[in-house]
Amino acid sequence: MSGSPLSAMDSIAIGAQGLRASLGNAEVLRGISLALPAARWTSVVGPNGAGKSTLLKALAGLLPCQGQVALLGQPLAALSSRRRAQQMSWLGQNEGGSDDLTVWDVAMLGRLPHQPWLAAPSAADLVAVQQALRACQAWDWRERRLGQLSGGERQRVLLARALAVQARVLLMDEPLANLDPPHQADWLRLVRSLVAQGQTVVSVLHETSIALQADDMVIMAGGQVVHHGACAHPATHRALEQVFDQRITIHPLDGQWVAVPH
Repeated sequence: MSGSPLSAMDSIAIGAQGLRASLGNAEVLRGISLALPAARWTSVVGPNGAGKSTLLKALAGLLPCQGQVALLGQPLAALSSRRRAQQMSWLGQNEGGSDDLTVWDVAMLGRLPHQPWLAAPSAADLVAVQQALRACQAWDWRERRLGQLSGGERQRVLLARALAVQARVLLMDEPLANLDPPHQADWLRLVRSLVAQGQTVVSVLHETSIALQADDMVIMAGGQVVHHGACAHPATHRALEQVFDQRITIHPLDGQWVAVPH
């Protein structure tokens, strides 16, 4: 990042300076500074234990850390929890939920940041939830209980909950977990649609070939960012191959970049 204050960087959706975080006695993030551009999709990749999920949680304000984070030009720490929840939506790994809740009710939880205390859902809430469930192809099971769903179906409902927030920034940690290839393709189309509408998406992914279809890529190793650049740039490909010890190579295929085992 440049030396400009984070609050002055209007084109940056999420900015971070000097982020450090520890889990137990182990330092997991080691002085990370980043500027993630607005209205773009950034994928975060790296080997196991690189600190990817920890970074995403730190950017979301979900764990204690040293350093500074800004959301849409404002210090994250200065935002109320309600305002933060309106501006930033979160989908974490292996998220739970009450198995007794219906799919509709789970998706409606995404509207809580917009609702007055104990108020009934507004017309805007109803529209947002319906749109989110349809976008995730979960509308037909809106009356089913969460506990009746498969892992992949459950993941799509949790994604619908995140979409229902209609936040300007969406953070997703391993969003493709339990999704079969057709639904992974649906997720990819959905992300592209969100970005085309001006939203910002940041996703931690293990599916390297899908991660390469993002606009930008953050590559991590050992709790640090070793590269941040456009997914189509050769320097990004070289950094990605290097961080995985040359065990993958990046090749073009039908107009896209894919990671192939070396």
